[in-house]
Amino acid sequence: MNKRYAKPLGIDELAKLGDAEIDTSDIPELDKAFWDNAKIVAPKNKPVVSLRLSENIIEHFKQESPKGYTARMAAVLSAYVDAQK
Repeated sequence: MNKRYAKPLGIDELAKLGDAEIDTSDIPELDKAFWDNAKIVAPKNKPVVSLRLSENIIEHFKQESPKGYTARMAAVLSAYVDAQK
């Protein structure tokens, strides 16, 4: 590991850093094998929501399989929300 910091940083210290300042040198790149083995984990207790989407978005999520395309959409939205935290 690159010894960029004198001590391990806590959550509050990391939150104060800009993205370019965070040392990610010890995190391996995600390759195709990672994504081939990735699993979608659907959230529990999901309320029903009505949402208008462009046809191309719906078709994109249905490409893999028409079954489960809304779960894939929910997983993408969930990942986005997690990334914003």
